[in-house]
Amino acid sequence: MLSYALRRILGMVPTLLLISVVCFVVIQLQPGSFLDQYLEDPRVTKETVATITRQLGLDQPLWVQYLSWIKGIVLHGDFGYSFANGRPVAELIWERLGWTVFLAVLTLIVSWLIAIPLGIYTALNRYGLGATITNFLGYISLAIPDFLVALLLIALVLGAGGTNVGGLFSPQYIGEPWSWPKVLDLLNHLWIPMIAIGLEGVAGLMRQMRASMLDVINQDYVRTARAKGLAGRAVLWRHAVRNAVNPLISLAGLSLPTLISGTIIASIVLNLPTIGPYLYDSLLNKDQYVAMTLLLFSALLLLIGNLLSDLALAWADPRIRFE
Repeated sequence: MLSYALRRILGMVPTLLLISVVCFVVIQLQPGSFLDQYLEDPRVTKETVATITRQLGLDQPLWVQYLSWIKGIVLHGDFGYSFANGRPVAELIWERLGWTVFLAVLTLIVSWLIAIPLGIYTALNRYGLGATITNFLGYISLAIPDFLVALLLIALVLGAGGTNVGGLFSPQYIGEPWSWPKVLDLLNHLWIPMIAIGLEGVAGLMRQMRASMLDVINQDYVRTARAKGLAGRAVLWRHAVRNAVNPLISLAGLSLPTLISGTIIASIVLNLPTIGPYLYDSLLNKDQYVAMTLLLFSALLLLIGNLLSDLALAWADPRIRFE
């Protein structure tokens, strides 16, 4: 298993290099540049624009710009300079990376804890009233985008007389040291983004678990376990659920890139301190190094997620071996 993981990690290097080239080319193909705002301003002279161009390194050939960017990443961990913010890209990402990971991991865990039992219930009671209602609500959740759910929750809270529904903290706790009142304030704000971001994921995982369970419970080994006289609970958890969860483990790795790109609009609506709005702003402002770094980071998360999913699948299912 260790040698397999090392081979996969080494294989990520050329993949990331190729992805970095694609990211750079795609960003360069977009019309205009960061300097357009200066060119359109009559107060800025052409000499000033030329000076800014040299300072930002945009007067160099494209291949030189790419090699300089990659060299900085590999040798110094320098992802470039944000034109719009006037700060290193690494600092900007690091400021919001913690909250991004916290929200994504917490939402993912809660989604799994809710979706797996619902999927099992709807599969075992497929013609029951409760399962029918749950499936209907699941379809509705899949159809409603996360930003619309966020807007509906904000309207609901404001209509009930609530305030400070945006962000993760009330204004008086922003920038303050941690304390129990601040933790309680965080929990008071946290349920809205968790529902808005995780509702679609719960519905999707529930549908996938339901389909897997319906397929597994009719397999020969499940009927054999029942024929041997095993208790229904043992057949369910040791044989049916254990095998039905495998497709969900495979899909779990695909959820990591949503740390950046999956919740951009909802994060903007809810004013969340996550990385997604940075990507949106960088694309609007043509802040190329921020956009390229976030796209490359999203690809890295996808590669890491697939590796972790394969390793978890091998751990959960003894029939799978990579050696």
